[in-house]
Amino acid sequence: MALLTFACQPSANNGNSDSEDNTTISAVKVPAFNADSAYAYTAKQVSFGPRIPNTPAQEQCADWLIQTLRPLADTVYVQRTTVTGPQKTALPCINIIGVFNPAATQRILLLAHWDTRPHADQDAFDKTKKLDGADDGASGVAVLLELARQFHREKPNIGVDLLLTDVEDSGVSEEENSFCLGTQYWAHHPHVPGYKANYGILLDMVGGRGSQFYMEATSQQYALGPMKAFWDVANKLGYSDYFRYEGNGAAITDDHVYVNTIAHIPTFDIIALQPSGSFAPHWHTENDNMSVIDPRTLQAVGQTLMQVVYAQPF
Repeated sequence: MALLTFACQPSANNGNSDSEDNTTISAVKVPAFNADSAYAYTAKQVSFGPRIPNTPAQEQCADWLIQTLRPLADTVYVQRTTVTGPQKTALPCINIIGVFNPAATQRILLLAHWDTRPHADQDAFDKTKKLDGADDGASGVAVLLELARQFHREKPNIGVDLLLTDVEDSGVSEEENSFCLGTQYWAHHPHVPGYKANYGILLDMVGGRGSQFYMEATSQQYALGPMKAFWDVANKLGYSDYFRYEGNGAAITDDHVYVNTIAHIPTFDIIALQPSGSFAPHWHTENDNMSVIDPRTLQAVGQTLMQVVYAQPF
């Protein structure tokens, strides 16, 4: 994942939810998101070690993800392929898709990557060391697994597809499109031929302590409507400290780019950024470990997702 631009551009909404948001929280009963469960799912992924393509941890974590999702989803698809990484390196890729209510025509795509950056290239001391990827990868997947657990207990009325993508973080800035290789493969070869969803939501770095989620520029370009609606729900639920309406000019090369441009599904990115547009300080460093994960952040993201899926999806 790399920063594409820090262009100065007008924000989608420079006000706050009280003055500019007319969203009313639905009276539909929405299950409670369990942040402790999501925290445990994060820790479990980290316990396998760095989930780097072509390592035992990749296979071990993939097997666990598949075995965890299969009893919960109506259908689970596993895409095993080989993608071409930087310097034409062949990288094994394992995408995992959990489908809920497969017959429903109205659908939401929720996705997160589960692999880990091969080295801590942003670390101040040793850029060759490996990192746990607790926030950058594991946190988003953990939220989706907890959603799957809740969906199994009480089915939503719409179709939901959980896409866990691999080989997102093995790219280099010098090679265009070398990031998000699992998502690029899925976008060209969806688990269901002709797959469509009303829109998609990408989770990336959604568990860090004190995280703030700004309205990322590429998301605004392709999916401003559903993103604004999601931010409205989050603010009505009391999570305005996390979900900020103002833009910070950052456009991120992340999985949503390829869902938007290849699969043509409007998709927005929930990703922790600083007001300057930079990533969180632990990004791609050894500090991205369980010490940065905060159940309160997982709760803010997870409960908003629950509210949207069960009560206000469209």
